[in-house]
Order: sequence, then structure tokens, then C-alpha cells
Amino acid sequence: MQGGHTAVEEPLRLSSVLTPTLSSKPLLTKIVGTLGPRSRSVETIEACLQAGMSVARFDFSWLDGDYHQETLENLRVAVKNVKKLCAVMLDTMGAEVQVCNSTGNPIKLQADNHVTITPDVSKIPSAEVLPVNYDGFAETVKKGDTIFLGQYLSTGIESTSVWLEVLETKDAEVICLIKNSATLTGSIFPVHISQVRVKLPTLTEMDKQVISNWGSHNKVEFVALSYTRHVEDVRELRAFLKAQNLDATQIFAKVETVEGLKHFDEILQEADGVILSRGNLGVDLPPEKVFLFQKSAVHRCNMAGKPAIITRVVDSMTENLRPTRAEATDVANAVLDGADGILLGPETLSGLYPIEAIQIVGKICAEAESVYNQSTHFKRILKHVGEPMSHAESVASSVVRTAIKVNAAMIVAFTSTGGAPRLIAKYRPSVPVLAVVIPRLKTNPLKWTFTGALQARQLLSVRGVYPILTSPTVATSGGSSEDWGLKFALNHGKSMGWIKHNDRVVVFQKIGDSSVAKIVEIQD
Repeated sequence: MQGGHTAVEEPLRLSSVLTPTLSSKPLLTKIVGTLGPRSRSVETIEACLQAGMSVARFDFSWLDGDYHQETLENLRVAVKNVKKLCAVMLDTMGAEVQVCNSTGNPIKLQADNHVTITPDVSKIPSAEVLPVNYDGFAETVKKGDTIFLGQYLSTGIESTSVWLEVLETKDAEVICLIKNSATLTGSIFPVHISQVRVKLPTLTEMDKQVISNWGSHNKVEFVALSYTRHVEDVRELRAFLKAQNLDATQIFAKVETVEGLKHFDEILQEADGVILSRGNLGVDLPPEKVFLFQKSAVHRCNMAGKPAIITRVVDSMTENLRPTRAEATDVANAVLDGADGILLGPETLSGLYPIEAIQIVGKICAEAESVYNQSTHFKRILKHVGEPMSHAESVASSVVRTAIKVNAAMIVAFTSTGGAPRLIAKYRPSVPVLAVVIPRLKTNPLKWTFTGALQARQLLSVRGVYPILTSPTVATSGGSSEDWGLKFALNHGKSMGWIKHNDRVVVFQKIGDSSVAKIVEIQD
């Protein structure tokens, strides 16, 4: 297993635990917040952005396009009000089996009783019958299989989720033994069959409809592909996005089953990033194996230079103002493992404290970043890349090495595609990377358009990268405009409090066919 190196800089004095952390550095780890009933007003979204949310996730396994469109319009207003960029992630439903509780009434299940799972969705959910949206359910399971049903997968909140054991199948119905008492609440209950392949497509017809309508209309930055099991799943989505004129939209593969784990390396090669969906993984894997997968998967993402996002970290904050000790430690360990981001699901979607959840996760991440062993990671990347290095890898690693040597407070990278700051971030600098995104002119016989805004927002998923959009003239004019672009970047760094008088900044830019890195000392 990779990822077992010392994750914390040593020596770490215990007295530092009692010392308040005072730092002007921005949060390097990115926070993805799921917007929903508790977090869709303009005021709440503004507070979420100010608290540190950089990507807004829209979960299409809940509610419809009209509801999400209203939320997105509120997000756009909030972004303008607080003057912060925020990317949009469309999360597909995928091959998820669900019980639709149309009445919304709580369902009390008693341990040792029996319950029947049926594909007849006309039946009303009750303690005796649970209708699912999957006609082939009885053909998929066998006697002795374990079924998990409820809103909170493998979080320890067993009072709102239930374990079932398959006793027998009768035609299209499955009779199960209830293993623990629970009260199911809400309108939708996800169903997960442990280590069993559900014969549903990864990209469903409903997903295609959502992407072709809502996704295309809003030109989303990311699509999260739920239940990614094979590399072909990612390729199918890529082809579909291209057909919808969403060529630039990036794909995050959600790995949440043993099947996806088995094909992880191939999936990683094709996807733009990976979400480790630990809710379902916590059911599919033995508990003692979950951390091994996390460390190994994050390490592979780090070596590939692709974002790794961890889910299900502070579930208790759906109802409580503070996370548990175990949850706080879990967030920190995810950062020390090398995660690029933390995804908050129910914590912000329907939890009582969406803003506080983002704030506390951000504080924990910042503490972990302050002791992150950057030197070990840098050496590990260099060893993995090997020699001879490509030109791009050589320049990116040199930029980070220079920043370390001169104790730079910030790195500035000029880019049109996002490639340069992404590669620099691969080497995990301990200072922010300010990506100055230069719009690029695209022409066809009918119109001229500039690209750049989408590419800038996509960088919000990458650890340590903060994008700003500059004038197109930086790309079309000579040296004076490049000087203007640098001045613009440095002024932004000052306004954010990241740099001050006498600080050093490492600047990367391409001039013609040459890649140039230089050191700038800040003078008022």
C-alpha cells in the first residue's frame, strides 16, 4: 500500500496544540457543498461561499430540474454579491436503487421482523412492504445477501438506516429479515446490496435527460458520474457530453463499489478527477479495509496529478453543531493523505448547520495543512515521474522547488487552459497558486467567442489553486500587457492578504515557445 510515509512534519511540539493558529494563507483544500432544502436561499449560499465553499454540487438523485434551477439562480446572485467564483457540479443518479416514500411518513422497522421488497412501485411503503425502482431486484440477490437501506450509509447512525438479510425470493419479491430497529425518514431511501452488481446502466436515460437539458443549458463545469464501475462508463459519458456540446465539461468518477475499486487505475486514467464515495464503500468493504482503500486511491490520484475528493466526513453535523472527535480526526487524515477536496452531502443539503459544517471542516483542513509534510510528497512525486522528465513536468517541479528555496508566499501561473497551474499543484506547494486565466478567442463563420471563464472555475477543484480571469489583451499584446497581467495578479494577492511588503512570489508564464519562471519581490 502506498501512502504510508510520514504525513506530518516533525518534530511537532505538543505545545503547538494549545497555540492559536495565525496564518494569512488561504485554505488549500477545496470544499464541495451540496445545495438543497437547508442551503438554497441567496443568504445561506452567500454565507457558504464566505465560509469556504468553492464548488456547488447539485444532486439529481433528489428533486427535479426546476427545483435545482431555482437554486442555481440563487447561487449566481450570491456569487455576484460576494464576488467569489464558484463551480457547478451536476451529480448523476446512476445505478442507484431507491425506495420512493411518496407519503413522506416515517416508517418504523423492528428488529427480527420480516419485510418484503417489491418492484411494484404502486404499493405504499410501510413496515411490511418496501417498493423499489428496480424490476430485476429479485434476480440480483440470493439467500444470505446483505442489503442496506436508509439515508446514512455506514456512519454509525443506525437509528435511521437498516440492515436486511435476504431470506428468500418469491417471483419478483424478496423477503428479508430486519437486523436492527430503525425509523426511516424522508422521501427517498437509497438501497445498497453489498458486493453485488446491480444490472442497471451507469449512465441512465434519466441522467442523459438531465445532462442534455439542465447540464447543457447551464454549461456545467463538472459532471460527477455516480457508481462508476468500469473505464467504459467514463468513456460513454465523455462521448455523450461531446454530443451535447459539453466537450470542456470535466468528469469526476465516483468510485463507490468493489467493482469500481477493482478497475480504479483504468478509471483514473480516463477521468478528470475521482470522488471516493465512502458511504457506499463503507457498506461494500469491511470497515477495517476502508482506510486502506482511501490511502491507496488518494496516492494514485496524487501521482497522476488528478483531484481526489473525499465524502462523508462530518455526518453527525446534520443534527449537531460540532463534529465528533473521530470525524474531526478523519477530516485531518484525509488532508494528510493528500486529498484535494472534501465533499459535504447531507451536512449541507438537509443538515441543520450547513454554514457551520463548511466552517469547521475548513478549520480542520487548515490545521492539517499547517503540518502537512510537503517535502515527503514532493520527493515521492519526483520519484514516480522519474527521469528524463517531460518539459512540462520539469518546469512545474522547478517552480515549486524555487518557491520552497526562496520561501515564497505565493506562486503566480499564467494559463489559458488551466494546465500549468494544475501541474504545479501536483507537486503540492505549501503556498497558494494564483492562476491568472487568460481568455482565448475562438472563431467560426458565425461568431467570435472567448473561452476562459469555465476553465477558471474548473480550477476550483484543485488543491491550492485560486483562479482569476484577466483581460484577453494579455494574450494578444506584447510585454507591456504581460506586465499589466502580473501587476493585476500581485494586486489581487495583496487585496486577499496573501502577500505583503518584502514577500517573494514565483511567477510562471509562457513567452513564445519558452517557459519562464522568475522571482519577484514585493515592493510597495
